[in-house]
Amino acid sequence: MDILTNKVEITVGIISPGDMGHVVSRVLIDHGLRVVSCLAERSQRTRRLAAKAGVTDLPSYADLVEQADLILSILVPAQALKAAQKVAGAISSVEATTQADVLYVDCNAVAPRTAKQIDRIIKNVGGNFLDASIIGPPPRSDGSTRFYASGPNVGQLNILNQYGLEIRPLGQEIGQASAIKMCYAALTKGLTALCAELLTAAETLGVSSDLAEEFELSQTALYQRMQKGLPSLPSKSRRWIGEMEEIAVTFADVGLTPHILAGAADIFRFISQTELADLSPEQPDAFPNMEEMITQLARDLQS
Repeated sequence: MDILTNKVEITVGIISPGDMGHVVSRVLIDHGLRVVSCLAERSQRTRRLAAKAGVTDLPSYADLVEQADLILSILVPAQALKAAQKVAGAISSVEATTQADVLYVDCNAVAPRTAKQIDRIIKNVGGNFLDASIIGPPPRSDGSTRFYASGPNVGQLNILNQYGLEIRPLGQEIGQASAIKMCYAALTKGLTALCAELLTAAETLGVSSDLAEEFELSQTALYQRMQKGLPSLPSKSRRWIGEMEEIAVTFADVGLTPHILAGAADIFRFISQTELADLSPEQPDAFPNMEEMITQLARDLQS
């Protein structure tokens, strides 16, 4: 059943309006939708981002379930199951007529196995579920970000194409949207981890300058990508640990080694324990350049 068909007004719930979620919220609000959240357990930073985006704060998850036509869960992977359990509890606490109208869309970077767990959690209390994933940066410009979706009645999410988001249905199977995110992030974030590790090793081994010269000669595009992308890595490293662990689970589930991406999680874990990781994504001017960052990581490694 397409629960959004013929709706005159649509209210979207967001869990949670953080780095990605508050920009998604802003896009939806700018296109005329009401966006709500429950910020009772969120950080002050998330509260500031939500207020900046224009998100309405509701007192409880029960209010969120009652008022939202669909809920987009956009969190760090480690919190995805907990968020689904809270929403399931809220669904159970409201009357049956409301249960049938709840569409819960998990947009987190989780393994297909985890997406199927969340599907069971939501459906066991009478809710509706779609698996989704986000590829690209926060959608500050048209065409930069895709929302892949899969599951029964996947087409019902297409309505958000009318409100500033780009929805790409993948089919009727829960887990497909999560699978494409896992494979994609294995390249982008996995490569970021590898670059950070090898540059730190080169600095520690005393060949950093020579390696940089060789990269500039033979790997120009990749080296420029490192210089542009690595300075912001520490501010994201804590969020990316769980994502690499979910990719490792995904690969193990299909019979491939989990160790490559488990190693990426280890690199992000190391970086997350340094002072560099305390920098906020809202402080890009405070980020060191790549060379300064790698020098600091090498010092931290040897301390």
